[in-house]
Amino acid sequence: MNINLAMVGSTGAVGQEVLKILNERNVKINSLKLLASKRSAGKTIEFRGEKLVVEEATPDSFENIDVAIFSAGGSISKILGPEAVKRGTVVIDNSNAFRMETDVPLVIPEINPHAIHKHKGLISNPNCSTIQMLVALKPLYDYSKIKKIWVSTYQSVSGTGTKAIKELKELSQNALDGKELNPKVYPKAIAFNVLPHLDVFQPNGYTLEEMKMVNETKKIFEDEEIIVEPTAVRVPVINCHSEAVTIETEKEITPQKARALLDAANGVCVMDNIEELIYPTPLDVAGKDDVYVGRIRKGFIAQNALSMWVVGDNLRKGAALNAVQILEYMIDKECIKW
Repeated sequence: MNINLAMVGSTGAVGQEVLKILNERNVKINSLKLLASKRSAGKTIEFRGEKLVVEEATPDSFENIDVAIFSAGGSISKILGPEAVKRGTVVIDNSNAFRMETDVPLVIPEINPHAIHKHKGLISNPNCSTIQMLVALKPLYDYSKIKKIWVSTYQSVSGTGTKAIKELKELSQNALDGKELNPKVYPKAIAFNVLPHLDVFQPNGYTLEEMKMVNETKKIFEDEEIIVEPTAVRVPVINCHSEAVTIETEKEITPQKARALLDAANGVCVMDNIEELIYPTPLDVAGKDDVYVGRIRKGFIAQNALSMWVVGDNLRKGAALNAVQILEYMIDKECIKW
């Protein structure tokens, strides 16, 4: 089954990663339309030996398009997503625009591919930090129901986009040179700093990023009882998110059993040997598809507690790869039409 595909946000960091992954995985595409803002229209991008011209994304852009991957921000998704669906296009959206709508599947293919079959033209990619956490936790959840999750994230600037990467590099050099730091992307300087502030603060004192992890976990696991206690932090790392995760399970999962479960899981790589100082870091994981897990140990916080360190490439599995895997599943199962 070959499809007509559109990529919205094709010039951004995630859009560029999507195109790279489509090529790497040799996804069957009949035609590819590159879409972006009016500002980016006219640029050319090479794909499979052909130079394609980026077009301005408008409602009419989706005529005769089977699937569109959106990675241009929530405001664009809210405007153009429904317009694409009206024209018979299935939208795989990487923003927060539709994730918590009851009739929109929120999908991690390793966890709940069955939800894809329920789509009505819209499918949401979860938040990057949620994706890597749940890919690591699902094999454990299947062995013993998880009651509580405590998670602190250490999130790279690439999650904000190319402007944030540029700002980290520039402010780091300014700091080394003793120059003034004038942040524009973040509310405080990210160079040699950590910011416990991702997205906007909510009335309950948590940030939107933290509440995404709470609400998306419940929806993906189909478990309203699970408790998630998150703190999301931005760190001066270019790419890859890291997470310190502790879980409480109904029955005990020993570190040895956890390693065996994770070793056998799809999309997970265990990198855990403290005697030889082997554990995952962003530099180890950048450019990799799997979610890497290390420092697996029995926790102190509850009788059946287990702690671990989880690292994933937020541009790949945290965004672009997850979207492409959804696309591959739809092509394989021929469940594009609804």
